Amino acid sequence: MTDEKRPITVDDLYKITLIEDPRISPDGQWIAYVQVTVDKMENGYKRNIWLVDTHGGRPIQLTRSGKDSQPRWSPDGHTLAFVSGRDKKPQIFLLRVTVPGGEARALTSVPNGAGSPAWSPDGTQLAFLSGMSENERGKEDRAEEEPPPIDKLEAKHRGERKEQDESKRFDPRVAWRIPYRVGTSYVDERYAQIYVMPIAENLKKEEAKPRRLTAINASHEQPQWTPDGKYILTARTLDPTLDVPWRWNTLYRIRVEDGTAEQLTDENNSDGMPQPSPDGQWIAYIRTPQDRLTERINRLTLLSAAGGEPRDLNLELDRNVTGYRWSPDSSAIFFTAESWGSLEIYRVQIGTYEIQKIIEGTLEITAFDIAPDGGTSYAASTPANPSELFWQAAGTSAAVQMTTVNQEFLGGIALQELHEIRYTPASGQEIQGWYILPTGYENGKTYPLALNIHGGPHVMWGASTQSIWHEMQLQAAQGYVVFYCNPRGAGGYGEGFQMALHAAWGDVAYTDIMTGVDTLIEKGFVDPGRMAITGGSYGGYMTAWIVGHTDRFVSAVSIRGVYNLLSFYGTSDVPLLITNEFDVEPWEDPILLWQHSPLAYAHQIKTPLLVIHSENDFRVPISDGEQLFAYVRRSGGTVQMVRFPRDGHELSRSGEPEHRVSSLTYMIDWFNKYCQPG
Repeated sequence: MTDEKRPITVDDLYKITLIEDPRISPDGQWIAYVQVTVDKMENGYKRNIWLVDTHGGRPIQLTRSGKDSQPRWSPDGHTLAFVSGRDKKPQIFLLRVTVPGGEARALTSVPNGAGSPAWSPDGTQLAFLSGMSENERGKEDRAEEEPPPIDKLEAKHRGERKEQDESKRFDPRVAWRIPYRVGTSYVDERYAQIYVMPIAENLKKEEAKPRRLTAINASHEQPQWTPDGKYILTARTLDPTLDVPWRWNTLYRIRVEDGTAEQLTDENNSDGMPQPSPDGQWIAYIRTPQDRLTERINRLTLLSAAGGEPRDLNLELDRNVTGYRWSPDSSAIFFTAESWGSLEIYRVQIGTYEIQKIIEGTLEITAFDIAPDGGTSYAASTPANPSELFWQAAGTSAAVQMTTVNQEFLGGIALQELHEIRYTPASGQEIQGWYILPTGYENGKTYPLALNIHGGPHVMWGASTQSIWHEMQLQAAQGYVVFYCNPRGAGGYGEGFQMALHAAWGDVAYTDIMTGVDTLIEKGFVDPGRMAITGGSYGGYMTAWIVGHTDRFVSAVSIRGVYNLLSFYGTSDVPLLITNEFDVEPWEDPILLWQHSPLAYAHQIKTPLLVIHSENDFRVPISDGEQLFAYVRRSGGTVQMVRFPRDGHELSRSGEPEHRVSSLTYMIDWFNKYCQPG
């Protein structure tokens, strides 16, 4: 036997487990959370709800359908509501956690599925979202229901007819707004409406029906009850007829008794994620200014429930807020913010507005919750572990790891240490980056380089970024010095840094990235004749831009990239990105957008290029990849294209596992072909 650890492999992706959405029980004793595993056999993912005691002990698995998420505690702590896709449509289920081995029961059976459950403060009702068209809402209002089927055969036939009718709704498909497709799905006439439903088990059937509060052709955000139970806070677009409706999101307070909606904020910002304070005096929310919306940091904002002027709480901190929770006594708001490559937890005190970092370190906190006594549960990735659950009790300064979901997997592999570097390009702005030395590294030798570029363009990568953890370690295990950085335009360094990319996507980041490459070469362990480059989305843009402006790289893999800003505007689900970032509509200055498109320089690309794109990518449609492939091919360059069916823009993060493994394999093979011949 040997205790020698092996290098990480591409197939190790199947072994990584992630923790999502921790929720602390009202008495502070239990943490419910979602555990995500890869199902290699089914080429998908399983999500189940688990429970762990904050005082320690082994976690308990509560659900086993593999399709469960969004656990939410009842106010008395006896029941969990959650969303399950175990039936044809996702529905809300209830599970009594005080009954060992109890079975979950379906609460909803709405025709288009249900999600985003929210308990009323007294625990007698549950609010949720369900998509409904105007026609379907009309039938619901008229109480039009089909008579029950006479037998199983008729029920089966009805189901088949409904499926057939559903498929024919989009044949042909009519578009009437922009965007008309998002993610990997086409937008239809169904909009997320807010419902409330009584929960008591002894209700008569006619009393246990959901009641819809909203009736507008606009989708509502997750409902949030006010502490008195009289209102629900949400956000939706101010004008449903506008294109890119999320740009004009506005807060609303809806009276539960009759559905009367009151607008709380104006159209000067895009507003969302409202949460009332536990004492009912305040409403916190996230807003972003309309001017240059895509480039700005968001604002954690405080508004009196009685009205008045909102106050932004994080402007002095100058960092993006990614999530937040009220303290149980309403005295403070806890929030996560990205800064210098880490995603940590801060607290802002109501009244003094002083901000203090509460949980810090080289980590990425992906989700968190606050206990009644101020304790904190959070899911996080670190350089040595892609995901675990942690608990930091109130009044303590050290967190306890509550799960070991990746312990067995990590115990058998050799992880490479991550090193931070900081350097200053000609702009004078300090840039933060990281590098990993290859497995088996020996002093005095030189190795091929794998340069990785993030997307966004306003994404922040760091030492613990979960989405790239496996990929970076894999490149190092394949014998590469791995390098990545946050050039100007990235999040995590303040609004000025984030806005520095304006109308100059390629030129600004090129200098920052290539200065980092030269800094690594100066360290003496990179072979400048064997350098590879890759990136996805905006990282794909920069990959094509760089190899269109220099021949220093011998291998390039461009993934789901934006290559033609003119055509991207007309095909993407985020056309607003171009308008915001370049100050023009395409017809106003097409020459400007063409000059800033990698496709304009594609005929100069002599670096062997692999173009990877998903056929169902509606964020950056595959037409961009097709154009890059054609331009390089027709101008005499070396190029191949790999197309992945079914998947979309999130292929590398949440696509079909087999596709993710295949994409990584294509990338490594392309690198090796030119960087490590023979």
